[in-house]
Amino acid sequence: MATLLSRLGATAFRRWPLFIAVWIVLLAAVGTVAATMSKPMTDNFSIPGIPSEQAADLQAQLFPGTTSAFDESSVTIVLAAPEGENIVQGEYRAAVDDVVSAIPDLPQVADDVQVAHPADAAQAQLDALLESGQDPQAAFEDAAALAPLSEDGRVGTITFELDVETPADIEPATQDAVKDLLAEARDAGLTAEANGSGMTAFAPPGAASEAIGIGVALMVLVLTFGSLVASGLPILTAVLGVGLSIAGVTALTSVMDIGSSTPMLATMIGLAVGIDYALFILARYRAELHHTDDRRAAIGIAVGTAGSAVVFAGLTVLIALAALSVVGIPFLTSMGIAAAATVFVAVLVALTLLPALLGMLGGKAFGGSVRKYRPKRDEDGHILNNGVRWARTVGRAPVVAVVAVVIALGALAVPMTGLHLAFPTDSTAASDTTQRQASDLIAESFGPGREAPMLVVVDARDVTEDDRGAAFGEVAAWAGEQDGVTNAQVVGTNEEGTGATVLVTPAAGPDDTETEALLADLRDGQSGIESDTGTTIGVTGLTAITVDVSERLSDALPVYLAVVVGLAFILLMIVFRSVIVPLTATFGFLLTVLATLGATVAVFQEGAFGWMEGQPIVSFMPIFLIGVVFGLAMDYQVFLVTRIREAHVHGMSTRDAVVDGFRNSARVVAAAAAIMISVFAAFILQDEPIIRSMGFALAVAVAIDAFVVRMTLIPALMYLLGEKAWWMPRWLDRILPEVDVEGEKLDRPHLRQPDREDELVGAGR
Repeated sequence: MATLLSRLGATAFRRWPLFIAVWIVLLAAVGTVAATMSKPMTDNFSIPGIPSEQAADLQAQLFPGTTSAFDESSVTIVLAAPEGENIVQGEYRAAVDDVVSAIPDLPQVADDVQVAHPADAAQAQLDALLESGQDPQAAFEDAAALAPLSEDGRVGTITFELDVETPADIEPATQDAVKDLLAEARDAGLTAEANGSGMTAFAPPGAASEAIGIGVALMVLVLTFGSLVASGLPILTAVLGVGLSIAGVTALTSVMDIGSSTPMLATMIGLAVGIDYALFILARYRAELHHTDDRRAAIGIAVGTAGSAVVFAGLTVLIALAALSVVGIPFLTSMGIAAAATVFVAVLVALTLLPALLGMLGGKAFGGSVRKYRPKRDEDGHILNNGVRWARTVGRAPVVAVVAVVIALGALAVPMTGLHLAFPTDSTAASDTTQRQASDLIAESFGPGREAPMLVVVDARDVTEDDRGAAFGEVAAWAGEQDGVTNAQVVGTNEEGTGATVLVTPAAGPDDTETEALLADLRDGQSGIESDTGTTIGVTGLTAITVDVSERLSDALPVYLAVVVGLAFILLMIVFRSVIVPLTATFGFLLTVLATLGATVAVFQEGAFGWMEGQPIVSFMPIFLIGVVFGLAMDYQVFLVTRIREAHVHGMSTRDAVVDGFRNSARVVAAAAAIMISVFAAFILQDEPIIRSMGFALAVAVAIDAFVVRMTLIPALMYLLGEKAWWMPRWLDRILPEVDVEGEKLDRPHLRQPDREDELVGAGR
């Protein structure tokens, strides 16, 4: 592999106009497709085959034309009079009437929309129930459970649908018009807020996070290389790679559903790995220039050695992300494929575009020098830097280092025991948003369960016509008797009278564990009520779907881990020609993941330090985090340990090889980790809770894995293992393919000299 990549890098360096032109044409072509054929992104988190989706399919059979829970585009305006007042009469009623009359004129509202004052709508509901012949007491209870007017008449809700196919089709102008209407109501003395799927923002986030991350990365690169030109190259190639990847993701919307968070996650990962991969190759190129004046030969060796590590590091990330498709969850598959494609592009850019740009720049690649690097040397003439000092410090007490790391990361992982997974809702939005404030008003005035309704679909096609009404009522009564249910009532029957829907209002909110328990109770008693009534039932609704998705994600985690760890373990055995090194790498990864999840739960779920408002962790975050962190952890494992193995292959003992590996790679790995941390941490500034939590978790994961695990735990374990670290059964060694990651087959005369030159980044030339 090293020979092949060396030729590729040398060719790209020599024929730089062709390679640069190909990348420009490719970017233009993909961008054109994205601009002309893309479709809106969605946030459909459903999974085929889960119980709530099966119930939704049953509902569609009984009630043709039923809209998917994820395609509903409703807006709920919440209006409240001042304390001690009401909106039923007087000046505040008139203000509410003004809002009602303005709704039909809002953009994207259907011409036949029907809205009414909450007091009038509440009375109409009660009248309809009484006219149906229902017992007056039951009618009053059912009407109160769904009334759009609070008991004291102070708070009312007005809900209407927007005339769009999915929430992604809602124009920002429509949401702005709703907000303007709220402002007018506030001017009239009302408290006015709005939530619902129709108020979900699908506008692309600003570029502030990317700019901050890139700015910090640039400063790290300047300190690392001491050259303004060289510092800009990894930024330039990473931005181009991310631009191409995001254009590709946008183009993919023409053939598959892509979640609205996917481009931001792809950007986050693409920037981080794109900068790091270019950094490793550029660092090796700079080092090789200390041994030769032939720039083409230097870039060939750099791409052949560091490029080989980039390929294998990229492969581990690709395996981890692409394996998300194995769990069979469509939205997770699209996220994994998009992120994997971004990493793939980053690898190609580092292997081809970076050498081409170096060929174009020639001797100016390290121009704009801002400092000279004059490394100290020990008595033997070898470079003495902080990497060497740290490796020797760990080597003095490796047992202490191992114990300290395990205890520290174990303590950090403790909060993970309280992990609560759920999907973001209006009730978990930031407290300063209109969605959250509307949700708080509803919970305070009507109970938190008003925003967590479940729908029991009742199929009575096998029940005699005379018994169907009683069967529907029996199912509603059964649902209403469950613990944690405020109300359950039949809210609709189909034209044939063979099906009904029972609306169940929980006592707890959509993200509460009590609501999850209620769904489990309904499912547990399902067979009994079906047997008693002769019906077939199912529980669906947005709340039920998101709970089912969370459970499916949890169940898929062991399978995913087995696939990812198994494939990556084989890959690492091929790279390191060892069974023990991959085992230590996996052990370190598990510590990183547990500690990261613990820190994320403490900060995001429990609100530690007051940095974030406490809320459940988004359901797919752990499995996606595991995939990304595994890939990134193996990045640092490959970059650091390949240099250790390279020294060992050339005759050093394991102990000396560890020190030499740190001498030649610790500086680069530390710089790469600092860049990744800054890129990920910058995304905490985003408003989207999924992006914020992922940015935080990834930044923490990289900090833990790079500095605590890879640069402390791994060398300590290798010191303790000694030569046993490279053990591999002979039969296994024979069947595994030989891959020249260390560049043994490349012509590098300086390695035959007794004094190996430094391989450090930043040395002035």
